[in-house]
This record gives sequence, structure tokens and C-alpha cells, in this order.
Amino acid sequence: MRIAVIEDEQVHRALLASYIKRWGTDRKVPVSLAAFADAESFLFQWEDTAYDALFVDIQMAGMNGVELAKAVRQKDRSTSLVFTTGIADFWEEGYEVEAMRYLLKPLSEEKVRACLDLINEKKKNDTYVIIHTPEDEIQKLPVEDINYVEAMGHGTRIGLMNSEPAACRESISELTRLLGTKDFQKCHRSYLCSLKNIHKIDRERISFDDGSAVPVSRRMYREVNQAFIAYHTKNGQDLQREGIGSAAGSRERSCYGREAR
Repeated sequence: MRIAVIEDEQVHRALLASYIKRWGTDRKVPVSLAAFADAESFLFQWEDTAYDALFVDIQMAGMNGVELAKAVRQKDRSTSLVFTTGIADFWEEGYEVEAMRYLLKPLSEEKVRACLDLINEKKKNDTYVIIHTPEDEIQKLPVEDINYVEAMGHGTRIGLMNSEPAACRESISELTRLLGTKDFQKCHRSYLCSLKNIHKIDRERISFDDGSAVPVSRRMYREVNQAFIAYHTKNGQDLQREGIGSAAGSRERSCYGREAR
């Protein structure tokens, strides 16, 4: 596992590094650890190195930890972010950049280890799709971040959770094959949607957990509803049914939804 610690206080930096190294030894997980005294030195080399996790001090001189996290999230949605801080006043900012955890100083080795266990489990479960951009660059996208795929000419546009869409040279049929049909469902002749990330379905559109939306065709509406219910029932997630017709076989008069994650 490749981990970076960005912390401007040498004592805290050394302590956290020792916890991480000891966890790797105990769990028999190979750890490659890099430590940085400020955000700027990390960003200088970051694009040349892919990290599985970043432990970021929030209160640093110069660029602070929240600003660093936002810069990272502009290009990378998959790296696990963990904030370390002496005060608990940054919860909202952490939500915006999808921070996995806050660790309050003085750091507890037990909590650091629990956090590393979560990151390691997430890494085992992460799946990716490899695409080609219009500039013929290769890009890796986490499947869990994909909300939808939209056909655009001979290629596609991929809608990503809390991020700008990614242009892609692969066709919608190619991406349907790559992503599979277990987690994704055709909802329109030009759209493939993620069942996992759907928040609500109505007669005209599908809304995702981050507020983005795509159209749903009348012909595919019932099929998408059924696939959505089957997926979340199978995965043990709560469903909400709002205003469904009372008579069996009657027309469905409203929408299905679930609580946002």
C-alpha cells in the first residue's frame, strides 16, 4: 500500500509514520510511505505517484489540508483521504472532499490502525475501468464513482460522482460490456446508469446521490424500476416507496427512491 503523510509538525509526522509502519508489519501488508512537511512539496511530486491513502494535517502554514484535499479531488476521486487535526471544526469541509476519517490529535495508535484496516479493505474491493480519452490518453476510473454513461457521437461521456464528466473514445456498447449488467442498467437508448448510485426515479428522469440526473425513456421506465429495487433489495439497502398505486397491476403513479448515502 502506498501512503503519504502531509504534516508540518515533525513530532506528529514521525509518530504517525511509526504507527503506519508498525501496522504494515503486523498485518503483513507491504507499505511504501512518503512524508512531507507541507502541501506544496507533496503536490510538486504527486502527479507522478499514485497513492492509496493520504493522511493530511488540516492546519498547515501556506496551503492548508482542506485546500490540498480539494486540489487532489479535482483529479483523483479514489484515493482515501484522512484528516488529522487538533480541533473538530472542519466536518463540513471533510464531507465536500469525501474524507474517510478525522483523527484528532494527539493521535491514537488504535484509531490509526482501525483507519488503515478500512483503507486496506476498500483497496481490496475497489474496481476500475480503463478508458481512452479523445486525446488518446489512458485513464483509470473507479467504477463506484460512475453515475452514468452517455453516448456522444462515436464515443461517450461518463458522468462521475461529484466530479466533471470524462470524455471517452469507447462506445456505449463497449462500456456496457466492460462494466457488466450486474450494477448498470440501460435507461434510455443513449444512457447507461449505475443502479448503486441512483437516489430517485420518476417518469422523466433518474436522479443520482450527488444531484446529477439523466433522462429515462417511457419504454424503459418499468424495467429500470424493477432493476433498481432488485439491486438494493439484494444488497440489503432500505427502499422508500412513495405513493405507489394501491391496486395490483395498476399504473405506477409516482417514483421510487432511497435515502442518499
